[in-house]
Amino acid sequence: MQNSQLSQEALPQHIAVIMDGNGRWAKEQGKPRVFGHKNGVSSVRKTISTAARLGIKAITLFAFSSENWRRPEDEVGLLMELFMTVLTTEVKKLHKNKLRLRIIGDKSRFSERLQNKIAQAEELTKDNTGMLINIAANYGGQWDITQATRSIAEKVAHGELVPSDITEETIREHLTMSDIPAVDLMIRTGGECRISNFMLWQLAYAELYFTPTYWPEFGEESLVEAVTWFVNRERRFGCTGEQIKALMEK
Repeated sequence: MQNSQLSQEALPQHIAVIMDGNGRWAKEQGKPRVFGHKNGVSSVRKTISTAARLGIKAITLFAFSSENWRRPEDEVGLLMELFMTVLTTEVKKLHKNKLRLRIIGDKSRFSERLQNKIAQAEELTKDNTGMLINIAANYGGQWDITQATRSIAEKVAHGELVPSDITEETIREHLTMSDIPAVDLMIRTGGECRISNFMLWQLAYAELYFTPTYWPEFGEESLVEAVTWFVNRERRFGCTGEQIKALMEK
């Protein structure tokens, strides 16, 4: 197959990533877990940069699940501080590159300082026309469906909606990320083969790609490999990583 036959349309429009393996990677280096989380930031940069160069429309990164609050208090505190630092240092670069940032999840549990930082970052980048970056923080798929159901129930209670009119589309419209395509490709690093209460509704028809690579070791080549696998799964032809990279150079 010639390069000319591989078009942008063959690529996933929306990629979701469960960034797993930071703690185990750090442990293998003889370092504390937070060392893995800090090194994982570099992989976030590489993944966003590669996805943007490929022309991906949206990428959703699972940064902090609602279950992560069960971790040791010190680790949660460090994760929150890291989140603050990354928002502060990275958002200007994202804005400069015309990328849009959105934080999805239940933000009410975050400190007022972090909530303000999130609001500032979203406001700065809201009119950008490049790739949308969703950071899922204090997010859970069951929470997402629950809050959508609650919103619909309130409309029924106020007489704005009749129960018999509720369709799958009604539910979809009340979920987070209702304004972008459903996930085409879900990547999980770290060797686990489950979706861990990630975007349950939005992953309904996604291709699921599990890799043993720990998140701090995930880079451009890793994402190209995953996208190549996706194209070959979806299109049933022998696409190569070189052809995917050629799209990045257009």
